[in-house]
Amino acid sequence: MKPEILKDRRRKFGKGGFGGNMGRKIRIICSGFEVEAEMMEEDQPKTCQAIWEALPFEAELEVWKEEVYFEIPVKTPSENPTPKTTAGDVSYWPDGPAFCIFFGRFQPISAVNTFAKIASGVENFRKLKTGDRITVRAVSR
Repeated sequence: MKPEILKDRRRKFGKGGFGGNMGRKIRIICSGFEVEAEMMEEDQPKTCQAIWEALPFEAELEVWKEEVYFEIPVKTPSENPTPKTTAGDVSYWPDGPAFCIFFGRFQPISAVNTFAKIASGVENFRKLKTGDRITVRAVSR
């Protein structure tokens, strides 16, 4: 199998590349909607594990430009940090420490560990206001 095809299958189906080892998912629940995000365990294994072990989270969120974020009880170092994000990226901000969801073109104030991706429904985050409640849970396999 060509390396680029295998890489694409791994991104979709996990390390096995054929659906046998699906990546872990998280469910993000807000007033009026919920979305799922697939964790990027190959790119951010330590961050994913630290977040997974600390779930569930419940908090009042903050909105900054095109980002929703809230403080979480996780302390893990930077892991493949990036100053660039795209809509649907779910990231850990070590300086917070905070859980961040990006829903537009604005970029983080400093580098983040992007550890999960929301495939659909990210536009719903535009409806949220500072002080709204958010819950993040593990999705059972």
